[in-house]
Amino acid sequence: MYRSVVLFSLLALMSCGEKSAEKNEKSGPVTGITVEPIYNDTVSIRTLDILNDGSVAFAGNDGKYGLYNTKTQVWSTNILKADTLAPSFRAIAHTASDFFMLSIANPALLYKTGDDGQMQVVYEEVGPKVFYDSMKFWDDKEGIAMGDPTESCLSILITRDGGSSWEKVSCENLPETAEGEAAFAASNTNIAVQGDDAWIITGGMKSRVFHTGDRGENWEVFETPLKQGEPTFGGYSIDFYDEQIGFIIGGDYLNPEGNTRNKALSTDGGKTWTLVADGKEPNHRSCVKFVPGHDGSELIATGANGISYSKDQGKNWTKLTDEGFYVMQFVNDTLAYAAGANRVAKLKFSR
Repeated sequence: MYRSVVLFSLLALMSCGEKSAEKNEKSGPVTGITVEPIYNDTVSIRTLDILNDGSVAFAGNDGKYGLYNTKTQVWSTNILKADTLAPSFRAIAHTASDFFMLSIANPALLYKTGDDGQMQVVYEEVGPKVFYDSMKFWDDKEGIAMGDPTESCLSILITRDGGSSWEKVSCENLPETAEGEAAFAASNTNIAVQGDDAWIITGGMKSRVFHTGDRGENWEVFETPLKQGEPTFGGYSIDFYDEQIGFIIGGDYLNPEGNTRNKALSTDGGKTWTLVADGKEPNHRSCVKFVPGHDGSELIATGANGISYSKDQGKNWTKLTDEGFYVMQFVNDTLAYAAGANRVAKLKFSR
């Protein structure tokens, strides 16, 4: 049924894995930022992935996806179509051998690179309520994807075989969602993973954190103090520095200047959350990341209306630039890549 397209040879031959970043003991806090545009096109990009060799992958709307070779500074882009449908992507991920893209809306299509270098559908779901938001891997064998409820629980997909097959978790094994509780496919950061843990942030009428400590076998749910109760309220992004220190950010995209009850910190593995910088900058943000190698003290948050930095776990923030991006991924503590409406950029942080 689906017409596969050949993925760029760079992706087929890629060496994948998380980039390590050692803390520079002599480096001080971030003092500024340089934004260097590296890609412009008519595509909305809300998901980026940094490969082990430093290459940057993205996927966006209308089936468009691409790879940037940071050594040659050359882009390879393509358009994937399923028959006449051009899927829109908000979630991508990788293992050591494969690259994955997950489309939003109906039908949900999860693609994996095959042995022949082509993109193959390894999971499909059809239904009027289908909408997938985010995808992550714990390691090269086990991964997780999440989406809005189609029944009485979040849509949770689990793979145990490196992404060759995916199984949807029954609502019998998941906490029940509240009426109007869902998630925002804003930056592929609805899920955070560390060790055997995974945390999922929801929003809308309820904004809570769903947690598994055993890679999706068992689940619990924790309350947050974030603003909630309307379809556009709540948490948009979650990140954990380790198994204990976590941060969530969001707000209301219809009120981008609002900054009350949109930022919270956890130091106990997500069980409890404390509001920080309440009523202060930053306002609505769609992505938050701990700066690698700085003991969970430094954060960067980005959204359509700017990039902000905190050196004290979110208690105080400095706005680095008004340039807006939906999503950001670190390479190390002074280099990241960000994407948004019609562009990708390299971010260099001064210290």
